[in-house]
Amino acid sequence: MKITFLDTATVADLPQELARFESLGHYQGYEGTEPDQVIERLADSDIAIVNKVVLGEEELSLLPKLKLICVAATGTNNIDHAAAKSREIPVLNVAGYSTESVAQLTLTSLFALAMDLIHLNDSVYDGTYTNHSAFAYWRQPFYELGGARFGIIGLGTIGKRVAKLAAAYGANVVYHSTSGKHTDDPDYQHVSLDDLLTTSEVVSVHCPLNQATENLIGTSELAKMLSSAYLLNLGRGGIVNEKDLATAIDSGEIAGAACDVFSSEPIPCDHPYLSVKNRNRLLLTPHVGWASVEARTELLAGVRRNIQSTFSA
Repeated sequence: MKITFLDTATVADLPQELARFESLGHYQGYEGTEPDQVIERLADSDIAIVNKVVLGEEELSLLPKLKLICVAATGTNNIDHAAAKSREIPVLNVAGYSTESVAQLTLTSLFALAMDLIHLNDSVYDGTYTNHSAFAYWRQPFYELGGARFGIIGLGTIGKRVAKLAAAYGANVVYHSTSGKHTDDPDYQHVSLDDLLTTSEVVSVHCPLNQATENLIGTSELAKMLSSAYLLNLGRGGIVNEKDLATAIDSGEIAGAACDVFSSEPIPCDHPYLSVKNRNRLLLTPHVGWASVEARTELLAGVRRNIQSTFSA
C-alpha cells in the first residue's frame, strides 16, 4: 500500500511517530500541500492522510486508486463525504485523543486570565514590583474557584473532563446540552442556557459547531452574563460571535474571555479580537489546546489503528 500524508506540519516535530507509518506500507509525507498539488501527490496512493487539506468531489474524481481517507483530527468537514461514499472510500477520523490537553488549557486559561498572571509576571521583570511600597503587588482582585458556579456548554468527553477538574477545585458545576439529548448526567445538574449564563461565574464552551450552535453566544447572551464572569471558548470559533464578544469586553459587560479557536484560522489581521482596548481582559492562544505531545502522539497512533483495522478486516 502507498500511504501519503499531505500536511504533516499540522502535527509537527514527531518524526519518530511519523516514521511508524513505514511499517504499514510505502509512506510519503509532505509538510504542506497546496490545492493544485493534491492530485499529483495522491495519484498513486491507496491511503490519504490529511488534517486540513480539502478533498472534494473534484479531487476524488481524479483519484481512482484511493481506498481510504484518514483525517488526522476529529472534525472531517474538509472531506466531501457524499463524493467519498459514492466511490466507497471510507473516511475515518480520530476522536478523543485531545481530551486531557484541551481540558488542561481550559483551566490554565481561566487562571491566567482571572489572576492577571501575564501582567504580574511583567510587573516583576519591568520594575513595577521592585518599586512598589508593599511586599505584595496586584492590580485587580482575584477569587478562588472553590464555591464558584462553573457552567459548561456541551458535556461531551472534553466537557466532562473540564467538569471533573473544576469540581476538584470545589466549583459548583452545571451544564447545558445544546442538542437536548444529554440532560440526565448523574454527576452534574443540567440547566437551561439562560440559567447557565445568568448565574455562572465561568462559562466554558465545549460543544460542537453546527447549525444549532453557530453564533450561540452573541450580544443578547453576553448581556445576560454576570459582569464578573469569564467566558472560555475551547470549542469552535463560530459558536461565539467574535465581534459581539470584543464589544462586550470593551464595554465591561463581562470580566474577560479566553479563546483558543477562531472562525477563521489563522486569525486574520483585521479580526475584532485584535482591536480590543484592554488586552489583559482577552487571552488569545493560537488553537493549541489539542496539541500536547501526548495528544498528537495518540492522534497519529489512532490514524495507524484506522489503517490497520480497515485492511485487516
